[in-house]
Amino acid sequence: MKNEYNMLREIKRLKSIRGYGTELVSVYIPAGFNIAEEMSKLREESSQSSNIKSKSVRSNVQAALDKIMQYLKLYRETPKNGIAVFAGNISDNPGKVDIELFSMEPPIPLKVNIYRCDSVFLLDPIEDIVGSKDTYALLVMDGREATIATLKGSHIHVIKKLNSMVHAKVNKGGQSQQRFARLREESIGEYHTRISDIINSTFISSSFKIKGLILGGPGPSKESFQKSNTLNYQIKILGVYDTGYTDEFGLHELVEKAADLLKEQEAYMERKVIERFMQEIVKKALAVYGYEDTRKVLVSNQANMLILNDAIEIELVKYRCNSCGQTIERIEYGHNREQKHEDGGTMVVVETKDAIEELIGMADKNGADTVFVSSESSYGREFLMGFKGIGALLRYRI
Repeated sequence: MKNEYNMLREIKRLKSIRGYGTELVSVYIPAGFNIAEEMSKLREESSQSSNIKSKSVRSNVQAALDKIMQYLKLYRETPKNGIAVFAGNISDNPGKVDIELFSMEPPIPLKVNIYRCDSVFLLDPIEDIVGSKDTYALLVMDGREATIATLKGSHIHVIKKLNSMVHAKVNKGGQSQQRFARLREESIGEYHTRISDIINSTFISSSFKIKGLILGGPGPSKESFQKSNTLNYQIKILGVYDTGYTDEFGLHELVEKAADLLKEQEAYMERKVIERFMQEIVKKALAVYGYEDTRKVLVSNQANMLILNDAIEIELVKYRCNSCGQTIERIEYGHNREQKHEDGGTMVVVETKDAIEELIGMADKNGADTVFVSSESSYGREFLMGFKGIGALLRYRI
């Protein structure tokens, strides 16, 4: 979670940058893509940028592309999940040029190959991956085949494709029809069991952190599977949808049809966390809030879950008095970085640390979950205003 937080923080910084023209360059290289081929494309883009009318924009775009190409020379092959690289003039002074480069290796594979030159960095593809909170299982099926996958953000990962061995229906009468009907029922049961075994093992391997199963497909087979009771009792089927396909196309169709459900699920899970937190606070039981108390329970390994509002920024700042040399440390929620000392000297910042990153690192080390709640939801805003946007649910109280 610490790495994802650092990426979210970097994305937030990149979103604040604005170019004076279409001079900010974004490059996405998917997993397995040939670096040499990408370099060739960027050289071509650099050559075509000579047609840009504005001299300053043309110069800044070419400088950004040169910086990206120099950076990519460090890689013999694309990182296993791909890479996103951003470069451009980040100076807020029109008379000064400051070409900076930023890069990210996402936690799950990139699927897109993009070159974009704009007045802002293109961040949607990386936000979809890094900002995604939950994982879901997907199943599209009919009586002949099934495809099982997981969904995190916009990334669909296919786990297994299965073909059924179900016997065809027989219309002849007599004992043959009864025998074939019995064999057909048995083969349908075996088909459902094979599907369920893969889904069950997927949930088990994730320690049941997958939020639920979304089911789709043409015809009645999906409803028949739903009624088969072959899934682990802990797995919840969140929704059932009609789709035209049972392959990768069907998976994408299923995700599109379940878009509202997925939004509701994310809001529901967030609401559950905050409601439980508030109940524990009211009972003065298994919850704490505020930086100091939250840090204490993380240090003592009492915390089961660290809860953070996604808008919160806290720094641990070390000051030194320029008169007497005394140093102090304090938590800063704002950006006021100077103050007077009691002897009249000025307290000057000598070191800053991201306090949120420290807390997430402690949670990761102790096996506690970290949950971000949105500052745009009513529950998230209440958590930010009433509890400073930081808290923890506890395993136990001493």
